[in-house]
Amino acid sequence: MQNYLVITALGDHDPRLIEHFTRSIKDSGCSIAESRMAALGDRLAMILMLTGSWDAIAKMEDLLPRLEERLQLTITSTRSRPERPKQTLMPYAIDVVAFDQPGVVHDITKFIANNNINIQALYSNSYSAANTGTPMLSLHMTINIPTDVSIAALRGDFMDFCDQLNLDAIMEPVK
Repeated sequence: MQNYLVITALGDHDPRLIEHFTRSIKDSGCSIAESRMAALGDRLAMILMLTGSWDAIAKMEDLLPRLEERLQLTITSTRSRPERPKQTLMPYAIDVVAFDQPGVVHDITKFIANNNINIQALYSNSYSAANTGTPMLSLHMTINIPTDVSIAALRGDFMDFCDQLNLDAIMEPVK
């Protein structure tokens, strides 16, 4: 039986940090089932879900405080298990480009939550527009829509919502 451990780690954006961290995972006998890693300013953020036997997961948990000190990371971890959806879901992608202003990401996630849709992944990035320097926001989200929800109605409501906030958006199935 596989066991699961979710780890978040935050540290300096050092070129060798990921290599050192993943070597420790390998040495513990665990495998990386899923991971997200991103440079955020001068920091590196990692989110990983490890799988392994109960003793490999326990070995990794025991190693985390030493890794935190040696690699100068802030680490949290928790046991997990694979998600088993209670209903049939359809994956859809949402992409938004807009003038970057406070609250845009919140407004979009509130719309999704108010429609009882789960967010599987969300990535956003602020940047300056070419030529004008206008502060812009790019957001990509993967959502899971229950099969009993009308896609046409949800898409129409979402596009109306985006029009009200002057957001350029698309919503399409993940292929």
